[in-house]
Amino acid sequence: MANDRSQKTPAPTGHGEPAKTSRPADIEAFLARARTLAPPVEPGTRGRLVFALDATMSRQPTWDEACRLQADMFAETASIGGLDVQLIYYRGMSECRASRFASDARMLGSLMEKIDCRGGRTQIRRVLGHAKREAQAQKVQALVFVGDAMEESIDDLCAAAGELGLLGVPAFMFQEGDDPIAEQAFREIARLSRGAYCRFDPGAAHQLGELLRAAAAYAAGGIKALRDLSARSSVGAQRLLAQMK
Repeated sequence: MANDRSQKTPAPTGHGEPAKTSRPADIEAFLARARTLAPPVEPGTRGRLVFALDATMSRQPTWDEACRLQADMFAETASIGGLDVQLIYYRGMSECRASRFASDARMLGSLMEKIDCRGGRTQIRRVLGHAKREAQAQKVQALVFVGDAMEESIDDLCAAAGELGLLGVPAFMFQEGDDPIAEQAFREIARLSRGAYCRFDPGAAHQLGELLRAAAAYAAGGIKALRDLSARSSVGAQRLLAQMK
């Protein structure tokens, strides 16, 4: 991504500190505060969505499909009001890069085609921290994350997810495969941010496509757009809506 003004997101601080356990009262306080936040999309404005991808080596077999399916997000929102999407990905031991926000599916697709998967560890905390900073600078309607593993402190991720919830940024956590550690973490991130968790089978492009379209509809038009898509028998929208009521 040498020509897209990509820049490394700063590493989070406190790696050497012991993890703090989230207390039930703290979690409930996060959720109660998040429920009082304003609607995600103001009339006449375009939604902004952060699209995050795990680009470590285990994702290589389905990376090309993910690149193709991102175009469906833009297509779904064309009649709702449009969507600006920012791509962020991580790979290797420390690489985590973000693009500018794009309103053109072809531009985002071109960026993704330049990325190859490389071995490394997950950097989900950096993704959540980046989404927080973007939302603090300008409203972000949703974070979409697609990955298959989690190798970090779950308490650290829960704390970061709770901060997204306070900012009104739901995280839609889409898990490829059935790793139980990843599932536990992804479910908690979704719950604390008031988003949704869904699993899709490896290589099941139609499942991921449905979920991406549903998340994009929410980012562009809020719950109403998600309900409208669900009424058109969208399985992805129905799965997300069931968790966000």
